[in-house]
Amino acid sequence: MRIGAQLFTVRDFCKNLNDFSDTLSRIADIGYKYVQVSGTCAYAPAWLQEELRKNGLSCALTHISAKRLLEETEQVICDHTVFDCEYIGLGHYSFSPAEEKCRDFCRQFSPVAERIAQGGKYFMYHNHAGEFQKIGGKTVLAHLADDFSADKMGFTLDTYWIQVGGGDAADWIERFSGRVPCIHLKDYAYGQKMAVVGEGNLNFDRVFVKAEDAGTKYLLVEQDDCGGENPFDCLKRSYDYLRSRGFS
Repeated sequence: MRIGAQLFTVRDFCKNLNDFSDTLSRIADIGYKYVQVSGTCAYAPAWLQEELRKNGLSCALTHISAKRLLEETEQVICDHTVFDCEYIGLGHYSFSPAEEKCRDFCRQFSPVAERIAQGGKYFMYHNHAGEFQKIGGKTVLAHLADDFSADKMGFTLDTYWIQVGGGDAADWIERFSGRVPCIHLKDYAYGQKMAVVGEGNLNFDRVFVKAEDAGTKYLLVEQDDCGGENPFDCLKRSYDYLRSRGFS
């Protein structure tokens, strides 16, 4: 499995193209070879392709707004072809009220997922804690997995948010085997704080075993809140931990 950096971690350093370019260089200097593009300023696909190339980086995954996915599906697919990214992600959807919004999600995004698959890409949904609400005894996340076939939608399971939602990350990775090519690694510390990977209390031994068995390709480090620390330092410590565990 390959180590990647989720750029949402350093979103405050990607607010214009000059800063975004510098940030990609700093990410590469840490040692990362893969990134998820999310939370950045607007960019031209060709610009991103060139910036990735010159820094020896590849884009593993993106998060695209629901509006763009729904209204500009074809353009989104074309953009991802330019910078050679297979996985097109949606980072958030509000499931409140849960039952109604679950129906809405299926109605809205089924044709999007279908068209993305036809375009040779794969639609990915990223969970937070709200997907662990239950409808008729079954979590929203489980409903989504049942409503979309595995060849049309995968899941970027987030280890931290699964824990906040009351789930077990390793169990959910195993449950969604074959449809979790990317996962977000984010540690969970006392007080529901986000932590550098390996410095919190999550059982990453089980996560890594289940991810390997599930066919996961990318371990994407994300830390939305670095608790006042420099986010690049946090990304480096996470990277060093994952390297010490044998991942590259």
